[in-house]
Amino acid sequence: MDPSRGIGTFVVWDYVVFAAMLLISAVIGIYYAFAGKKQQTSKDFLMGGRRMTAVPVALSLTASFMSAVTVLGSPTEVYRFGAIFSLFAISYGTMVILSAEIFLPVFYKLGITSTYEYLELRFNRYVRLCGTLIYIIQTVLYTGIVIYAPALALNQVTGFDLWGAVVATGVVCTFYCTLGGLKAVIWTDVFQVGIMLAGFISVIIQASVVQNGFSTIINDAYNGGRLNFWNFDPNPLQRHTFWTILIGGTFTWTSVYGVNQSQVQRYISCKSRFHAKLSLYINLVGLWVILLCVVLCGLALYSRYYDCDPWTNKQVSAPDQLMPYFVLDILHDYPGLPGLFVACAYSGTLSTVSSSINALAAVTVEDLVKPKFSSLSERSLSWISQGMSVLFGALCIGMAAVASLMGPLLQAALSIIGMVGGPLLALFSLGILVPFANSIGALIGLMMGFAVSFWVGIGAQLYPPLPERTLPLSLETYGCNSTHNGTYGMTTGMPLSTSTFQISNGGRTPLMDNWYSLSYLHFSTIGTLVTILVGILISLLTGGRRQNIDRKFLLTKEDFLSNFDIFKKEKEVLSYKSHPIEDGGTDNPAFNHIELDFTDQRDKINGTHL
Repeated sequence: MDPSRGIGTFVVWDYVVFAAMLLISAVIGIYYAFAGKKQQTSKDFLMGGRRMTAVPVALSLTASFMSAVTVLGSPTEVYRFGAIFSLFAISYGTMVILSAEIFLPVFYKLGITSTYEYLELRFNRYVRLCGTLIYIIQTVLYTGIVIYAPALALNQVTGFDLWGAVVATGVVCTFYCTLGGLKAVIWTDVFQVGIMLAGFISVIIQASVVQNGFSTIINDAYNGGRLNFWNFDPNPLQRHTFWTILIGGTFTWTSVYGVNQSQVQRYISCKSRFHAKLSLYINLVGLWVILLCVVLCGLALYSRYYDCDPWTNKQVSAPDQLMPYFVLDILHDYPGLPGLFVACAYSGTLSTVSSSINALAAVTVEDLVKPKFSSLSERSLSWISQGMSVLFGALCIGMAAVASLMGPLLQAALSIIGMVGGPLLALFSLGILVPFANSIGALIGLMMGFAVSFWVGIGAQLYPPLPERTLPLSLETYGCNSTHNGTYGMTTGMPLSTSTFQISNGGRTPLMDNWYSLSYLHFSTIGTLVTILVGILISLLTGGRRQNIDRKFLLTKEDFLSNFDIFKKEKEVLSYKSHPIEDGGTDNPAFNHIELDFTDQRDKINGTHL
């Protein structure tokens, strides 16, 4: 790195590109609010009328997975810890198969709007309320952090106004969610995926030009030990190995795609189960493309700064600021392109925040409002849904303000939110896969799972794993020629372990070096396994085998065999318009022939309750 090289700043065209992205997102919301058919019912608003097709939903799933934390943080992960991060491609594949073949069939045939409706149908209302409240708290906290974190990183490097970015992000998301509902969320996500890819590709192409080709980037990465694709160490204490990424990554991401309302609400808005499954598999291709872009950006970042790390050399104050710094370094001669990358980062934020706001409105209306006020008309529920979108949008902006006061607790909060997914995944798994699981076992298992996952997660914050567990790679400063006192050698910190509660490593106990040093990817694994084991045991002890469960609440072999029903004759398909819609909101008006079996005259049939 040439130390005399200047780093660019934001110019007018960069602001124009960024503002255009926000404006187009808002226009999409206006279009779906006023063009064509008005969204008369809460089902239209929250579920797009269950008439969505696979491709836009798939792109939306990909976009909402890509928060700005991912856009800014993942290339830095590759820069610091190497290309072993690319093994998440396997986890994504496993996660999509589990979500599409285990959770989707059950949720889709029940036609539910909130995933937590399932918990009441399968267990009881108390389990449903537990799931709903945990989800609302988790999502508001996470969404506030997603709004604030990239605004902070970009502000410190580009001078982009911090609170202007925070408020603009929150207001635009709330605006198009409130006006356009799920359709607006999905179609803005499609637009934002395009922006994200354009941002990544512009950085990758310019980096290859500046570094004299991809061969230089790959050679620098190889010489710096960044091409560490294969590490088969079975030790679960190592932060990233083949096994921790395969097992821990699968549990972590299945809790997002399999049971998280923000994602499930999208694919069950499809017009048929075939489109819903197809959306997940197309989304997998999108995840792989984004992962490839992230890894290439991370390797290019290392190739640029292999001899003068801006973080160690105090040119940026946090690892998350490396990507914006890199963009201004290589793209400052092209007005508008740094703005495109900022739009790329904020597209990730917009898509995540909008999906969260829409999902929060859905669970609030379905789980808290409808059961208490069953006499409300569909028009009233639609207005309430819009009001909830405004309320949660304001809450998330407020949470961003709280996040600004959390300082180093920011990453601690993200870790705690990660711990919530495992026990919730296990709760749904108990209902769908274990016929004898009952409400007592589910509740006690959920509490035990949370206790154990929070124990290990908070312990890891207080007593972070030692460098031999996190395996950060060396970051050099011998090429720097600045007033800063650069150091040569290895970084020992890990952003995910930063905490104001961090306790000195002196006098570490075996508990700290083993239990608290567990890879962060296994927090979800531990929470899931404990919840399932305790839930099964308590259910057996409290008469779970004696209960009579309707098979439609379970995963059955018919659900798998129905994958092949698309080859049946078209005349067997039933139009959704002839299907009566119940007031309770638990019937899907877009059923196809897969869900219907008129030959079975019993009350329990292989599909839905008629």
